[in-house]
Amino acid sequence: MTPEHRIIVVGCGGPGAAALYWSARAAGGRPGAVLGLEAGRVGAGPERTLALSRTQPLDVHAALAPAALAAWRDVERVSGQHLVADTGELVVSAGTRLGVDVLDGYRAVAARHATPVEELDARAVRARWPQLRLTGTERAIFQRTAGVVDAQRAAAVHLALARGQGAEVREDTPVRSIRPVRDHVEVVTDDGVHRAAQVLVTADAVAAGLLADLGRPLPLVTRHEQVSRYATAHLLEHSPGAFPIVRWHGAEDLVALPVHGAVATTLDQDLDGHGPPSFEADALHRKNREEFLAEHLPEFGGPELSSTTATSTVAPDRHLVVDTVPEAPAVHVAVGTGRAGAYASLLGRVLAEFATAGRSRIPVDTFALARPALLDADFERRFGF
Repeated sequence: MTPEHRIIVVGCGGPGAAALYWSARAAGGRPGAVLGLEAGRVGAGPERTLALSRTQPLDVHAALAPAALAAWRDVERVSGQHLVADTGELVVSAGTRLGVDVLDGYRAVAARHATPVEELDARAVRARWPQLRLTGTERAIFQRTAGVVDAQRAAAVHLALARGQGAEVREDTPVRSIRPVRDHVEVVTDDGVHRAAQVLVTADAVAAGLLADLGRPLPLVTRHEQVSRYATAHLLEHSPGAFPIVRWHGAEDLVALPVHGAVATTLDQDLDGHGPPSFEADALHRKNREEFLAEHLPEFGGPELSSTTATSTVAPDRHLVVDTVPEAPAVHVAVGTGRAGAYASLLGRVLAEFATAGRSRIPVDTFALARPALLDADFERRFGF
């Protein structure tokens, strides 16, 4: 039986929307060639500001950052929409032994990837960004090629471009199973069976179950971070042109982001390894954040607009899963994309290349299904940003 679609994308969030666009573009804009299936309503997720930077604690993310930025610039070019606001990134060690070690790790990764960074002491940081209040013992590195992405706007642009290339999106259509059948794949939903030559799975919430049915169970874990947004009264001082991404490594690991998308600053706090997660803003972590802001970023805060727990499904090594399923070679998966939302456009492009060319030009071997974190039952889970 000839499949109705060339490609079906399961999940139309950030990377799924990107996969729809890049797939439809590769399919030459043929109407109906690409179908997106979304369990809920498209764009129904919370507003999110995401950091994209070449300054990374892990080599694999540093290696992908230039290609990720290039993908966003391509989408900006064809849409005429501004998606990445340039900010630069400041990584600060609060002077603790752990903070110093973490900063050394950033330096080492930057050196291996020929990423230029600027060394700064507390005095130099205060001179350039008086919004930051430091004690004098801090050390920092600054990298100019970094920016912030409005996740909802980016997804909306990808979806609009995809529809312009002939893609179809069906909302409120959860996928129940995926069945490889000879020369195509059947995707089962409540309203029937949809057939495609290739299937791309980007929906974290159901990916593990769908892959288990294909004979590839994944020992995925859920990562938690608290995301707080503040109605700062000091917009100019915390705009992308004046305030960088700030990664703070001290008693707490925190990421402060400038006003972008919503009229609010954003503070992310990693919660993994700090007791049982809660979907509510617990008193202890709220107190820690308030104390941090009062001491180091007194004008960054303001009335708390929201404080929620953001979750992402990742492998125990904190990496994504991006690969073709060996048991079903026409099915390709990207799991854990909530962990790397700023890479959404690039990940969508990689999946589209899997489906249309059989391989990607982007090196994603680190994210393969066949790796210790996914095969070794005794693999020790890693924590942190």
